[in-house]
Amino acid sequence: MAFKLSILDQSPVGEGETAEQGLQNTVRLAQAADQLGYHRFWVSEHHNNGQLAGSAPESLIGFLLATTKNIRVGSGGIMLQHYSPYKVAEVFHVLSSLAPGRVDLGVGKAPGGLNLSTKALQEDKVEAQKSFEEKLADLKQYIYHKERDLDLVAAPTPRVRPDLILLGGSAESAELAAKLGISFVFAYFINGEQNVLKEARERFKQFSPAGAGGGQFIVALTVAVAETDEKADSFIKQRESVKVILADGKKLNVGSLEQAEKVISQYEETDYQLIVQKAGYVAGSKESVRDALSSLAKEHEIDEIISLSPIVDINDRLSSYKLLSEAFAEESIHIEKENEGVGI
Repeated sequence: MAFKLSILDQSPVGEGETAEQGLQNTVRLAQAADQLGYHRFWVSEHHNNGQLAGSAPESLIGFLLATTKNIRVGSGGIMLQHYSPYKVAEVFHVLSSLAPGRVDLGVGKAPGGLNLSTKALQEDKVEAQKSFEEKLADLKQYIYHKERDLDLVAAPTPRVRPDLILLGGSAESAELAAKLGISFVFAYFINGEQNVLKEARERFKQFSPAGAGGGQFIVALTVAVAETDEKADSFIKQRESVKVILADGKKLNVGSLEQAEKVISQYEETDYQLIVQKAGYVAGSKESVRDALSSLAKEHEIDEIISLSPIVDINDRLSSYKLLSEAFAEESIHIEKENEGVGI
């Protein structure tokens, strides 16, 4: 396998379940992913959402690190517009000091919720706050500083710094990550338009520093695996997403036109634009999913694929990730057997 395989989990809450059960299911999945050999396990940040329990990834990450052994654990992502870069750096430096070499700091530009939760998260902020780009640059400085270069240090300084990674769904975000020399995750599960992914990949390559020191290009998409293509496809409920563009230029991605209408009503907007875009997903048997992901990775020179499961039921979700792991393990065995017959 030419690319790494990782997991993003949103702690979904199934029908008849509590949010507590949703979080416990995430813990079960992280432990299984650790045993199955996945590279990373990320948790998301969503606010005021009864269907998704993960509102505080920084808290969940600490618990997951303590209950797993080898897998990298991180945020997918911290919604930086709400927080102080200095405080975020402190939190992730503490996590990295407790679990050296296993912590990822994925950062996103989205609010992680609608207007009501955004107002609540930012109620003590002054109007003239820094732009997202400025805050991300500050965060990078706090994370990767040399202590002698800064008067203000985000202590404790861990022996191994967390990996700082930007999440986004546009070529502009890919360019920003490249210029900062950090890795980038393209949110294909939100924006599944091939031309946008292609442009993001080209822009990331164009603006990455020459030689060593640049980041990796990673793609996150929805993946469902089952015994048959038909059963796997039945798990895909969301095949489109909607981008809401407000008059002030603010952009929000939501899952449906109904959610878009809710955004518009909360912001009390009359001037807006709605763009329906395809959600990026792969669903099928082990063989078909393996072929589809391998083809996607080859076409766009993807270093790593992060799988987001659409499956709410924890047993079916666990089964899907087990089958996905088996698919690529079988491919590795197949390649090794082929190489055994090659003379040197």
